[in-house]
Amino acid sequence: MKIDILTLFPEMFKGFLSESIIARAIKEKKVEINIYDIREYSKDKHKKVDDYQFGGGEGMVLMPQPIFDAVDDLKKEDTKVILMTPQGIPYKQKLAYNLSNEKHLLIICGHYEGFDERIRSLADMEVSIGDFVLTGGELASMVVTDSIVRLLDGVIKDASHQNDSFNDNLLDYPVYTKPREYRGMKVPEVLLSGNHALIDEWRNKMKIERTKKRRPDLLKGDLYE
Repeated sequence: MKIDILTLFPEMFKGFLSESIIARAIKEKKVEINIYDIREYSKDKHKKVDDYQFGGGEGMVLMPQPIFDAVDDLKKEDTKVILMTPQGIPYKQKLAYNLSNEKHLLIICGHYEGFDERIRSLADMEVSIGDFVLTGGELASMVVTDSIVRLLDGVIKDASHQNDSFNDNLLDYPVYTKPREYRGMKVPEVLLSGNHALIDEWRNKMKIERTKKRRPDLLKGDLYE
């Protein structure tokens, strides 16, 4: 898979790309991730990419020209263009799985007060990671990228993500490690029994109970609607 990210702040991605699972996936060529500075596509001699909005209002707005030119340069036949915006569809695990099957993702990070409305015409999909507003789409694009890369073949073991929260509209079951008792809190005896049928039954029960307690909304309908 190839992921290209358009941003005004490429330096923000240095740590993200050089640590942990993302760095290993890149090194092992499971994914190619490129960061492109939107300013490099500006035709203004001062590399200006934003301006005041028509009609008045606070804040600067991203201009269409640099974004359109960047997409024209980077987009191929198999590219899916994603625009990070709080007005987009809610980002959920099923969408992460769907996007992990794409060959090429081009992610546009908004910034400032917003972006010229015409930029929306470039996007195949507008995505939001939550009902809140960030200073820009950079952190959101990292969240989306991380959630997708971990699902790619060979990045982590399949079993490690098949039991993730949300895969079956349920939260994950509780897990424990050594010591068996810590500050009066004990590991459930069933996990020490060696009876895998009982352990599976207990884990399924815990998933349902935990979801009912913490996220009952997940049990009321399709998580991905």
